[in-house]
Amino acid sequence: MKCETILPLPIAETWYQATQIDADTTLIIEPHVHVLEQANMWLVQGRDRDMILDTGMGVVPLRPFLDHLRRDPDKPIVCVSSHTHIDHIGAAHEFETRLVHPLEAEEMARPSGLHSLFRRDMPERLLQTFLDAGYPPIGEMLIEALPHEGYDPESYRLRGAQATGLLNEGDTLDLGGHLYEVLHLPGHSPGGIGLFERTTGILFAADAIYDGPLIYDGPGMSVAAYRDTFAKLRALPVTTIHGGHDPSFGRERMLAIIDAYEARWASEEAALPRET
Repeated sequence: MKCETILPLPIAETWYQATQIDADTTLIIEPHVHVLEQANMWLVQGRDRDMILDTGMGVVPLRPFLDHLRRDPDKPIVCVSSHTHIDHIGAAHEFETRLVHPLEAEEMARPSGLHSLFRRDMPERLLQTFLDAGYPPIGEMLIEALPHEGYDPESYRLRGAQATGLLNEGDTLDLGGHLYEVLHLPGHSPGGIGLFERTTGILFAADAIYDGPLIYDGPGMSVAAYRDTFAKLRALPVTTIHGGHDPSFGRERMLAIIDAYEARWASEEAALPRET
């Protein structure tokens, strides 16, 4: 039985939504995905090659939509996965060049976490983590519309994608006109990375920091690692942060977010029972 007979959903006019940020940078989202998994995808067009940072859920093909946005769709494009949660690698398999941190490569090739669009496949503890963080409840599915008539959500499965290259701390990614330094930013994910353009102070921070509820208590997550990441971000001469979710923000807001979470963690630790 098709799921839409259980929970009818509207048909989306378009699946992806693009917003031009500057001459070379475009933000792409899937507006009909539940806000929890509605990740930011960043298309940056360089002189020599383009980059897509993260690829959403992969409900429908992303590459044709990207090529429509690109000034030169015949130019090489590199896919960078900031980490390997379902909302960031869904369409990675559509690209010939796929880069990720070594600690995330196995998970990208053979995803072991959430692989469907259904709440029933999410562990109850993880669902509670999202609620505790401040996200709204999830309905039966992670999508709130169908991409086209006759789409069966049961047919969706997150596809693995073998990395064709690895990105480590200190590596650089040169697009021609945009040179990014790779930052290892664990905490939300063991091999989470960010990309920093030193000439402009622009940081693509992915899920290391964004202006919404951060998730730090779950599989592969570590508050201790998050604290180290926050110390690294404090020392970075950033001007603009493009996160993995929610709107972009500046350095002052970044410091306020860091202060708030460090205070929260200190309070949570102080409330723990002391060993005798």
